[in-house]
Amino acid sequence: MARKKSAGRTVDTGPGGPVAGVYDIDTGTCELVRDTLVADGWTIQINGVPSSHIDVDDPTQLDFEYMRWMAGLVRHHVFPGPRLRSLHLGGGACTLARYLAAVFPDARQVVVELDGKLAELVREWFDLPRAPLLRIRVGEARAVTETLTEDSRDLIVRDVFAGSTTPDALQTTEFTEHVRRVLAPGGIYVVNCGDTRDLVQTKREARTIGSLFPHTAIIADPAMLKGRRYGNVVIAGSDVPLAQEPALARELLGGGVPAHVWLDEQVRTFARDAKVLRDTV
Repeated sequence: MARKKSAGRTVDTGPGGPVAGVYDIDTGTCELVRDTLVADGWTIQINGVPSSHIDVDDPTQLDFEYMRWMAGLVRHHVFPGPRLRSLHLGGGACTLARYLAAVFPDARQVVVELDGKLAELVREWFDLPRAPLLRIRVGEARAVTETLTEDSRDLIVRDVFAGSTTPDALQTTEFTEHVRRVLAPGGIYVVNCGDTRDLVQTKREARTIGSLFPHTAIIADPAMLKGRRYGNVVIAGSDVPLAQEPALARELLGGGVPAHVWLDEQVRTFARDAKVLRDTV
């Protein structure tokens, strides 16, 4: 077995594919860690923060609970077009895009990733579909979104973090207006909101999304929604009702971390006193 240098550290190389180690990327470092519980599972940590998990053998296996919730929401939604057109803001290991490629084989997907070197490594390590099925576009998520054509996407997923928080510019009313413009009728905007026990950020994001979309939904585990811990909350908006299928609610309750789904009325009650987020001058 050969050995090579990566980010000043020596790591073992295998016959091909992912190799555990720490790698230099444009925004710092990326550590690729083998999952000891999954035969060919890997976790990516960006600057020390867990970012993505991927099962090389099975793209439909999702380790992060919030990603399972997103996947369930998408699977149970009836999209209007003949094939799914999705935009992923935030790439990481392209885990959700890889999942959707397996579930919707005709999907056309674009992943926007700020870190060009990370995008190269992910393409090298993992068996990602090639263009036009899946394209990775290097760029800043808001700047790219502002250039896109009206009504050109059926699904927009925002899963962008700088450390443990989402950049402010990707949470505001002004940004969400661009998302609404790009999203086709009947589509869904889905965000991963990381928050603390006070749920202030979740309420403000839900209020902001609800100010522009007539239908909203929230998915999270009950402890998070009761303010008992910090974690991830999935918030979604659409111009059509969403997350109302009983099968989705049953699926969410059956996961490793059971989750509840709040429909529009409950989301609006939850967020009614929060202020919408706006760009700062």
